[in-house]
Amino acid sequence: MTLAFSKDAVQRALSGHAAIGLLASALLYLICLTGTVVVFYQEWQRIEQPNAPEMAAIAPDAVQRGVAAVLATEKDKPGTTHLYVHMPVDGLPRTTITTDYQGVHVTADGRIAGPEENAWSEFLLAAHYALNIPGLVGMTIVGIFGVMILALALSGIVAHPRIFRDAFRLRARDNHGVGLADWHNRLSVWTLPFSLAMALTGAMIGLGVVGAYGLAAAFYKNDVEAAYAPIFGEEAKPDAAPAPLADVAVPLAWLARNHPGVRPTYIILHDPQTRGQHIQLIAEHPRRLIYGETYQFGADGRYHGKVGLSDGHLGQQLAASTYNLHFGNYGGLPVKLAYIVFGLALTIVVATGTSIWLGKRQRRGLHEPRLRAGWDGVIWGVPIALTLTFLARLLLGNDAPLVAIFWTLTIAIPLVAIAIRPEPRPKQLLQRLLAASSIVCIAIGVSGMAQ
Repeated sequence: MTLAFSKDAVQRALSGHAAIGLLASALLYLICLTGTVVVFYQEWQRIEQPNAPEMAAIAPDAVQRGVAAVLATEKDKPGTTHLYVHMPVDGLPRTTITTDYQGVHVTADGRIAGPEENAWSEFLLAAHYALNIPGLVGMTIVGIFGVMILALALSGIVAHPRIFRDAFRLRARDNHGVGLADWHNRLSVWTLPFSLAMALTGAMIGLGVVGAYGLAAAFYKNDVEAAYAPIFGEEAKPDAAPAPLADVAVPLAWLARNHPGVRPTYIILHDPQTRGQHIQLIAEHPRRLIYGETYQFGADGRYHGKVGLSDGHLGQQLAASTYNLHFGNYGGLPVKLAYIVFGLALTIVVATGTSIWLGKRQRRGLHEPRLRAGWDGVIWGVPIALTLTFLARLLLGNDAPLVAIFWTLTIAIPLVAIAIRPEPRPKQLLQRLLAASSIVCIAIGVSGMAQ
């Protein structure tokens, strides 16, 4: 039996199929671009709130005073389950205390300086981490796209057997897409180790959460924390009976005395002001890729041991190294700059890959100016949306609806390009809009930092 369709119906079906492929490419491009920008996550926080108090270090007693001061402001609320203290580090020399209800900066002597206001930085991280989709769904989608990048990188090598031999062959002139294909292939080769590392670690982070939920359902009676415990350690049993506040200064002093070569980066106080409270110190180990080792203490400051991320089994050390390897949180500014360069190259590879695909369709006689315009809207619309979202943060403050602004612009710009201006292509117009919005953001940002 042969199905008969009109030529127009077939053309519409092909266009619909291409549009689905374009959507997948758009999400992949967005993930790569936001991942590149979020490398400077700490620096964005300093730009967002330039007047927050900064310090190279803070005394243990000052940390204790800050913790007590923050909890004193929450006496009329149900007890917070976790209190986090971000200790000053080189990239972000600030002390910040976060509870279930608030986040505040504290001064070097432990006084509350004001609320933490880094909404754009958090929005950006959530956009890359989970496409701003709450819960498990967003991280799963991003993890799947990590697998997709891995598959594209490996299949690209197989599909181009001369790709390494021609690693430095570049025909700059765009002769029927040849120049664009050369840029795509060369950047793919030059960034291959980076692309594989980012794809693999991204897939591990995103799909690892799915795996944890699966293990919890199969072996731990849906207790996700129990599934994570063999790697990241387990929490003590809660006891909600009231108790005096634990002294976090004692563990900090113990760490400085017994492990002077490590640097505390986070303090986690579980169930503060209850009999079940306990303390975890996360400390960076020099010349190690792990995000840190976790040292555990009781409410009385007694040392209970460490989790083993620095010297435990290989799976623990690998899991603890994934985050720094993916986000470039090691090696300081030189490593971050390298991640920016390679991240931009990977983003260009994704963008040019789709452009090459559209060019091939056009050379086969499938002239689709609306798809071309839509892809122009994606390539230039996503950075425009990021820029205007940051501008909204500067103008409207920390409560600006950043997620709504970003996704409205990200969806609307390609749709407007498709509907209004398929020919001539909107590329140059969008480039001018990006340049203008960037200049305005820089001007307002510099003005705000100077005040």
